[in-house]
Amino acid sequence: MDKKIVLNIGGMTCASCASVIEYSLKKEKGINSATVNLASEKAYIDFDETIIKEDNIKNAIKSAGYKVVEGVVKDESKRLKTRFILSLIFGLPIIIAMVAGKMDFIPKYVQAILALAVILICFDIWTSGFKKLVKLAPNMDSLIFIGTAVAFIYSIVEMFLGGEVYFESAIFILIFISLGKYLEAVTKGKTSSAIKKLIGLAPKTATVLREIRISKSEIRNEEVEIQISAVMVGDIILVKPGQKIPVDGVVVSGYSGVDEQAITGESMPVEKKKGDEVIGATINKTGVLQFRATRVGKDTMISQIIKIVEEAMGSKAPIQLLADKVSFYFVPVVIGIALISGLAWFLIVHQISVALSVFVAVLIIACPCALGLATPTAVMMGTGLAAKNGILIKSSKALQMAKDVNMVVFDKTGTLTRGEPTVTDIISITETRSTKSEIQNEILQIAASVEKNSEHPLAQAIVNKAKKEGLVLSVVEAFEAIPGRGVKALLEGKQILLGTRMLMNDNKIPVDLIEDKMTTLEDQGKTAMILAQGGKIIGIIAVADVLKEHSKEAIETLHKMGKEVAIITGDNKRVGQAIARQLGIDYVFAEILPQDKAQIIKKLQSGEQIRNSNFEIRNSTTRRVVAMVGDGINDAPALAQANLGIALGSGTDVAMETGEIVLIKNDLRDVVKAIHLSVYTLRKIKQGLFWAFFYNIVGIPVAAGVLFPFTGWLLSPSIAAGAMAFSSVSVVLNSLSMKAYK
Repeated sequence: MDKKIVLNIGGMTCASCASVIEYSLKKEKGINSATVNLASEKAYIDFDETIIKEDNIKNAIKSAGYKVVEGVVKDESKRLKTRFILSLIFGLPIIIAMVAGKMDFIPKYVQAILALAVILICFDIWTSGFKKLVKLAPNMDSLIFIGTAVAFIYSIVEMFLGGEVYFESAIFILIFISLGKYLEAVTKGKTSSAIKKLIGLAPKTATVLREIRISKSEIRNEEVEIQISAVMVGDIILVKPGQKIPVDGVVVSGYSGVDEQAITGESMPVEKKKGDEVIGATINKTGVLQFRATRVGKDTMISQIIKIVEEAMGSKAPIQLLADKVSFYFVPVVIGIALISGLAWFLIVHQISVALSVFVAVLIIACPCALGLATPTAVMMGTGLAAKNGILIKSSKALQMAKDVNMVVFDKTGTLTRGEPTVTDIISITETRSTKSEIQNEILQIAASVEKNSEHPLAQAIVNKAKKEGLVLSVVEAFEAIPGRGVKALLEGKQILLGTRMLMNDNKIPVDLIEDKMTTLEDQGKTAMILAQGGKIIGIIAVADVLKEHSKEAIETLHKMGKEVAIITGDNKRVGQAIARQLGIDYVFAEILPQDKAQIIKKLQSGEQIRNSNFEIRNSTTRRVVAMVGDGINDAPALAQANLGIALGSGTDVAMETGEIVLIKNDLRDVVKAIHLSVYTLRKIKQGLFWAFFYNIVGIPVAAGVLFPFTGWLLSPSIAAGAMAFSSVSVVLNSLSMKAYK
């Protein structure tokens, strides 16, 4: 049985650490996947608990030289700040003397004491680096340990022999590294601020109404404040103006405006009255509301959002794979380059001091941290920005894929349209002496009697119309819904059919005589349903669905971005074309059965030519990267088949689970916004990776002394330490600049 867990990891200092942990976990039998995020210091593990237990996974992490942190992870920035300040205090005399060119003024033994003090203050770097070296899994700390230890020990020996010492190298390196680690912790913390804000949205308490028996005949509702964890489904909750709505529910009394911006990104308050749904963590602005809790704890929308955003932040974009491979081999390769460089310089100039300086500089300037931070920090910012705008991006893969989409396919009902159709026309086919209204009511009564058993939006429209007209519905037998075609049932011994032409054809009922009427209605964008009784067509009921407010604007923007747009619907071709004409949609796939939607998506992806009288598409073999936008259960297979599944937040749980991006607001303009955000985030990832690779490609050779033959200049270990610290911070700052995205 598969299980997913998230573990907090302690002791990671660079991308090599994350790679080592991943490698160690993937070797264990029963682990399906393991992703370690350096920026959030978490491991996301999917495993089969019948093969491996959680304790075994934790032991594997510990065996790799790292620790699993239980509970809430402490903010390390304060400790790192203290470490930097203390190391700076003890190293300051050396720094001042070095800048002033007066190193001779400080006795060598004093330099040794100050260097030892700084080493002890930063001793956790030494212990971490030494342990990873012994385990043959060296990390960034191992490079620092080797470099500073060699510089310090060599200087101690030379001090007793009366030679030149390099205590300042060890001091400078550790001070700069401490500063870099502190700044990195602060900036990394800011990249996860989005998830912290989401967690902080949830209120801690709720006011519930409890029935208190005053006497045998009198029961009174009393307001009781309880912890949010104690709220149960079915509880009646009271929310006063200015208070946060504690959990999801349905209003039972009251009227108010609710600020849902934190969840949906919608800036204007949304009015709430009896029967309306409310979302936990939103703010009640004006009136008093009483609502019945429908989802509590981990089932609330805010909890689901937090879970989705956390998992997205922990996932890895495909672009990260190269950086991961480089990081895994990075430190051992750097140690090799440092040894070769040091030895080469010793053989060239026969001066151990020069060889030592080059050896230490190469070790210190190398920085796998920047490689490891470029992608996760940008992903954390991107998914956080999306969540703030009411867009849930469930994985880094989806974030990267969105930019490549060149065709967007929309479901019609409930996606492009409101999904709340109304009856517009009732047409009688049979000759009768009854008045027009009488025969229309008879057709409506028969249709509604059958459709009251269906959950389809078109069925509800017919039933609602019958109720509005005050019609009494009959009891039917043998009701059957036929997907993509309609419904059938028995009424007073006669078979009733209500649905498409295909339903009539399947039952050998000719439709030629009503084709003109059907065509006229369908050309107007209406869905025309044929009603047959006892094998004869008796009427047509037309239903129209209103387009969503921003559908046209979203389609126009997609076209401006160079995307092809298609509509896929179970409705007939004319209805689909009428909607397409209104919105300017390129292709129409009509009369598509639910199970066939995924096949259409597959054909579009492969570039296969689609030839069918119901389909309109150019004879093109272009392979497409397809995004599918839908909201219903029957959209789930197509959402899964598409390169990118986009589900509407108002849709079914199945659709939301299948979709890789969820639009909470149900605003189709957010499809455009998600694509824009994907392009922007990937640009930031590429910028970070470019500078990380460029820095190492340039920095390591410079530290190895390639410029010396041309300039006579060698990079000092102190400058190398400063450059290394700056590289990681600059990559994270590049991701943080995404906060300015509008």
